[in-house]
Amino acid sequence: MATEHEDARRPRWLTLGVFSIGATSFLSDAGHELVTSVLPAFITSVLGAGAAALGIIDGVADALTGLAKLAGGPLADDPRRRRTVAGAGYTTTAVATAAIGLTTAVWQVGVLRGIAWIARGFRSPARDSMLASLAGSGAYGRAYGVERAGDNLGAVVGPLLGGALVVWLGLRPAILLSVVPGLLAAVAIGVAARQARKLTTDAGERVVTRARLVEGYRRLRGTGLARALVPVALFEGGNLAATLLILRAYQLFLDGGMTESQATGLATVLYAAYNAAAALIAVPAGALIDRIGPRTVLALGAAAYVVAYLGFAFAPDVWPAVLVFFVLGGVGIGLGETAQSTLIAHALPDALRGSGFGMLGLVQAGGDLTATVVGGIVYATAGPLWAFAYAAAWMAASCFAALSGRRQDRLRLAER
Repeated sequence: MATEHEDARRPRWLTLGVFSIGATSFLSDAGHELVTSVLPAFITSVLGAGAAALGIIDGVADALTGLAKLAGGPLADDPRRRRTVAGAGYTTTAVATAAIGLTTAVWQVGVLRGIAWIARGFRSPARDSMLASLAGSGAYGRAYGVERAGDNLGAVVGPLLGGALVVWLGLRPAILLSVVPGLLAAVAIGVAARQARKLTTDAGERVVTRARLVEGYRRLRGTGLARALVPVALFEGGNLAATLLILRAYQLFLDGGMTESQATGLATVLYAAYNAAAALIAVPAGALIDRIGPRTVLALGAAAYVVAYLGFAFAPDVWPAVLVFFVLGGVGIGLGETAQSTLIAHALPDALRGSGFGMLGLVQAGGDLTATVVGGIVYATAGPLWAFAYAAAWMAASCFAALSGRRQDRLRLAER
């Protein structure tokens, strides 16, 4: 059985297993983002519901994802279980998401969306733990950069594919066809699982019992994970939902004299640029992490967000300026998410990484929910300037906390 020290010496880091997980994230995200992009039109024009129903469905689904990540973490501590959970999670997400195209009532959409997002939550710690087992410790950053690049690229391709399919075939067929990239993602994670199996032996695998599931998170005590999660929690506390960025751009363009359709279309294109920037920066961010450590790169991501948010707060109503701030936001999330995953991979041994990624998922979900709810309230009551200033303050605190903890990065890099 190969040790992490031996893995770190491998000259080739972009293995079939690492590539397969990047492909998995790309295909899966393309599939469910396809549906997400057309879901408002489906719920309003086909099922006859309103924006409130859409908000409730997505809000509940996001909350279920965070809870599922927490529950799925200890399961992913065991190599055999993590491979099974990942495969089942991607398959369930694909089928449940595509089945929305068969619904005739809003509650059915809510149930299927909830099932799909629960599966997304369960599979995430398993996938992230599997990726750490496939990459040498000296290449964790690049490996998670590939995964994040695939995810963000899927967020660009999915809505574009959805728009094309709606024009060509209609809403229901477009949603049903999302099963194709979703099931291809399940195939890709199966390839990664086979590669991970080759790097372990059955004797080295442990079966997680019910007692271990109960104790899973208690075993994280004394590992230093809480300290590692402080800058992450601060980062997520300022991570506003992209819908608020899109709303700000839309309003700026209206103030600049555009029509509603022009403002909507341009804001959507700029959001695609946000995701494209996140995809393009992820792999270079991973390479930088492997050289200078995840905390420094997390600080850089938070700093990029500070500049972006201040830009959104004081932005002129000209689209090139707004484009710059969208790109900076994309760079911030690309740097930040890659650094967060790598931070957990370095902080814990393989037998605890599933639980660690479960805690990371809970912190991310809780932070995102708080940031968006509070940011939205401040936006509506005090105006966009104060909302973005509020988020920028959280990101500045994250930058400071991340830089304050760089000593661990220096010690780890000195050992290599």
